[in-house]
Amino acid sequence: MNNFNYKEQQLHVEQLPVKKLAEQVKTPFYCYSQSSIEQAYQNYADNLTELDTLICYAVKANTNQAIIRTLAKLGAGADVVSAGELKRALLAGVPANKIVYSGVAKTENEIAFALEQNIFQFNLESENELQRVSKIASQLNKKAHIAFRINPDVDAKTHAKISTGMSENKFGIPISRARAIYATAASLPGIKIQGVDVHIGSQLTCLEPFDNAFRLIKELVVELRDDGHDIKIIDLGGGLGVKYKAGEMSDSAITEYCENVTCLFKDMNCTLVFEPGRSLVAESGILVSSVVYKKRGEKRIFLIIDAAMNDFIRPSMYDAYHDILAISKTTKTEIYDVVGPVCESGDTFATQREMQAVNEGDLVAISMVGAYGAVMSSSYNTRLTAPEVLVKGNQFSVIKERPSYDDLIGLDKIPSWQE
Repeated sequence: MNNFNYKEQQLHVEQLPVKKLAEQVKTPFYCYSQSSIEQAYQNYADNLTELDTLICYAVKANTNQAIIRTLAKLGAGADVVSAGELKRALLAGVPANKIVYSGVAKTENEIAFALEQNIFQFNLESENELQRVSKIASQLNKKAHIAFRINPDVDAKTHAKISTGMSENKFGIPISRARAIYATAASLPGIKIQGVDVHIGSQLTCLEPFDNAFRLIKELVVELRDDGHDIKIIDLGGGLGVKYKAGEMSDSAITEYCENVTCLFKDMNCTLVFEPGRSLVAESGILVSSVVYKKRGEKRIFLIIDAAMNDFIRPSMYDAYHDILAISKTTKTEIYDVVGPVCESGDTFATQREMQAVNEGDLVAISMVGAYGAVMSSSYNTRLTAPEVLVKGNQFSVIKERPSYDDLIGLDKIPSWQE
């Protein structure tokens, strides 16, 4: 988190003190560094110069228009998994010819909409989907440019809920059936075979699973070309992790990843597509919260903050670790259970965590929340979702407002027979 530093004992995002932001934007709120996102993208681009590449931001990591636009202005495409994400990407300025449509359950309306936009590629997940895309493309007199997502049965060595490349996962075509399904695709109208796709999971902290999967994909591409298919695109997906905890992964992981990919694929005469999400935006964000109560229990001190699991669910859902920082730096430390106000024992951000000592009314920041933070939030307990703020240098802008209770409760409709 290079763009979050203490200056005169106060945490800053780029050139702005977080405390000053909190005076203008009520907690809890998300705060992102635009420079952090730009630097993360450039880290990929600078290390892939020997290859013909298309870097497509995995929009699901953070769908805010300002985040997508930041990356689009750098030349990024988009990896989307719904019609809603496709619309977001287009509105944010991503050209349709840089958009890859992934996802296991594309509906007829979604397929038709994507075809009408002339997107770069559909990553197909099943033979059923192939047949549906062929039918709709033919009806619209369009050609669907497709790749199949291949499931290589490789253990990503990540959390079970974000592993996608094993045979028991719902994703992709078994690699053992790939050649037969490509042969079927070649016989169908409305289909233009152009690539092969693989994505084995998220938050991978070692490179070995990538290497294992990518070697299998390279062998498959050679076989498919021998079968007569004109494979020009190899989509290597995303999944490279970030260092949520010290020692969790190498500081040079992106460089090493890009070097390995370059060595393996530089002689393949194709365009390589990458779909990073977390590794582009995770480090850009903090969730700023206020301490509501400092409650001393029988054996523990509970730090009850005004952010909750509805705002940021990763610790509850994945047992995920995130550093928690005091906005005003101190030398004293204490051990806390950091919890939120939701009526669930699972509304816990940290257990028995030694951190800088804070008191009621003080500000804290949950770090590394730029990915899968705001985008997975909800209004559980009728809590208003947290606003989002983007900082660039000494400027900031609220890029998503906090809704009002009227906005939220007004979504409910009373049936006529209850009037």
